[in-house]
Amino acid sequence: MPLPVPIHCAQLFFDGRCRLCAREMALLRKHKRPGLVLVDIHTLMNIDSSVRQQMLLELHMSLPDGRWLRGVDASVSAWSFTWFGFLLQPLRWKIFAPLVDKLYKHWAARRYCNLYGECSISK
Repeated sequence: MPLPVPIHCAQLFFDGRCRLCAREMALLRKHKRPGLVLVDIHTLMNIDSSVRQQMLLELHMSLPDGRWLRGVDASVSAWSFTWFGFLLQPLRWKIFAPLVDKLYKHWAARRYCNLYGECSISK
């Protein structure tokens, strides 16, 4: 069971069974500053199966103010806790964001399908 998270910390929820995701989180864990907690979704015991599925489909980040970020927004925000996170900011520029979001959603759906065999998820 995960330890309680301080109320002033952001939490990034990721799929620890995804090898690529786990490698990225190891790199993030190595370089991040305090204020971000990384949570493997599979460590959460009391979570509804439909909520678990949605969280496994894409990254989710809860912010200290109660807001939630998903997908690329969650990733870019998580990497902002590193000294080089500014390099990802262009992914959220209006000119790039729609394409980046579309590519991420497609990749995330395929990743979920390959790992869990549930391929009827709308992409």
